[in-house]
Amino acid sequence: MSGFENKIQAAAECWLQVPGARYKDGCVRLRNPHIELMDQDILYHLALGSGSHDLQAMFGDVKYVCMGGTPKRMEQFAYFIMNEIGFKLPAGTTLLDISQYSYRYSMYKVGPVLSISHGMGIPSVGILLHEIIKLMYHARVKDPIFFRLGTCGGIGIEGGNIVITEEAVDGMGRPFLELPILGKIVHRPAKLDRDLAMELKDLATADDPWETHVGKTMCTHDFYEGLKQDSVFGSALFNNAVRAVIKHTSTYFIELHVNASRLRCVFAFMALLLLLSDNIQAFQKSVDIGCSGFDEFGLQVSSTKEVLNEWQNRPQMLVARYIKKHLEDDKIAVELSPPSPATVKSPKKMRIVREESQSYE
Repeated sequence: MSGFENKIQAAAECWLQVPGARYKDGCVRLRNPHIELMDQDILYHLALGSGSHDLQAMFGDVKYVCMGGTPKRMEQFAYFIMNEIGFKLPAGTTLLDISQYSYRYSMYKVGPVLSISHGMGIPSVGILLHEIIKLMYHARVKDPIFFRLGTCGGIGIEGGNIVITEEAVDGMGRPFLELPILGKIVHRPAKLDRDLAMELKDLATADDPWETHVGKTMCTHDFYEGLKQDSVFGSALFNNAVRAVIKHTSTYFIELHVNASRLRCVFAFMALLLLLSDNIQAFQKSVDIGCSGFDEFGLQVSSTKEVLNEWQNRPQMLVARYIKKHLEDDKIAVELSPPSPATVKSPKKMRIVREESQSYE
């Protein structure tokens, strides 16, 4: 190994040993010590900045961060949760896409709930999570709970049923994400909060038109190559390959697949699971909840658009029950009208933030 490579390796090891923690008041403290020293931390893809906006005034009361794939779905969820928790907008106003100037993600705030689109794939989810976690840090948010709402392909699970993830594995059946960072391979565990998953499951009722499962999730880097039989290349050995992966995983994983049929595949949200678990001291609770759209061994989605839209609402309904229950249990009053603080700290810096965000089109 050359001298340069030794320096890179040493820098990587030093960087990765920086601990995550909380401040004494319970607010998030990031692993990266340099962020605290920055004059302004521009969250490019959210069109926000720590120096341009009063992030604590804007987001300090957030308790629930709900994420999903498409901007339209998360806009609909924002209106849905607004009705569920009884949040009222002043006359003549409407919900605003806070990140509209980034042209990448959509973000809506409804009282203590953030509703955010994360796009498709690990890179898109990862970028969003870095900036959302930093947003929680700058806003001094305490103990936020993260939900990922979406759809999935099931293995042995009929369409329309809900699956809540307790642990994720990659395409090789390994329960971690492998990342090369500064010449060093890093494994980040992919475990979620099982207590939260079980609490969500318990909120399902016998009257619900779906079954609710808790189990493991197999993730992929690519919607077609990693999972499906209808890709351009279309491996005829797809089923055998999946069974081979399952065979070489733990007994528990095999039992879930063979007996309980709780294993499912989702489309590349591993970054969500791992970034949150890597910041476990900052975010104690996170969970992924999705609705099975089709059997993953099938070729295409055969259900109608109307049916799929109804299925996509089911995870939202379950999460809404959780949020309502805890707002009531914790006696948190949702303001009928949102406050109107002076959220712009520096018009000059805000212009810079918008220019920086828009320049990355």
